Amino acid sequence: MPVARAFRWSNLASLAASAALVLGGCMQTTGPVAVMQPRPDLDSMAYGQPYAAPQPVVVANNGGGAIAALSNSFAASPAPMPIGYAAPMTVRNGTSYHLDAGDKLRVVVYGQEGLTNSYAIDAGGSITMPLIGAVPARGRTTAGLAGEIAARLRNGYIREPSVAVEIEAYRPFFILGEVLAPGQYPYVPNMTVESAVAIAGGFSPRAKRDLVTITHTENGGAMRAVVPLGTPLSPGDTVFVGERWF
Repeated sequence: MPVARAFRWSNLASLAASAALVLGGCMQTTGPVAVMQPRPDLDSMAYGQPYAAPQPVVVANNGGGAIAALSNSFAASPAPMPIGYAAPMTVRNGTSYHLDAGDKLRVVVYGQEGLTNSYAIDAGGSITMPLIGAVPARGRTTAGLAGEIAARLRNGYIREPSVAVEIEAYRPFFILGEVLAPGQYPYVPNMTVESAVAIAGGFSPRAKRDLVTITHTENGGAMRAVVPLGTPLSPGDTVFVGERWF
């Protein structure tokens, strides 16, 4: 009986020693460690990296997990795109205005009195000049049209033509609906919807006086919008004044 008890205590001691060795080995084995990024790096990963700044460092986690997936998704996401805001439409007698049917132009060819004249853009979007015939004008700027005229005159007519184009009269605008005198009126630069209503005699008693509908046509396409009275107006626009309900 004492021998058997001693044998059992010996086995228990051996098992305890083996367990201690195994646990010791496990404690010495280094596993993957998740490293916390500094707050500026997390902000840059979430909101976009500034230009020319180094890319955020992604800590590899061989064991996977939610932290690694979240860090990698922030690092791989593109920076936010800049947002562009459209300026109000304004008409300037310069390079920004695009010509269309109804505009009346003054074309000056220096030293050529027979070519210097006023030309109206026809329904087809062209002007017709001596020597060179029809010249497409729709969608062009005044500078672009002057360059096209000079190129055609240089092709067998004038050696070094000098051409200038300016707008003599803009195409008219139209106003319809609840105004006292609806119809077609000459356009004046820097007009607003309110001044267009005034030119048309003002609102009728039943007019809706806070918002109107504008239809703007350019290069064959039309855009319609409901706008307040202070909105700038462009040549060729159609203004519709609606009727109020009460």
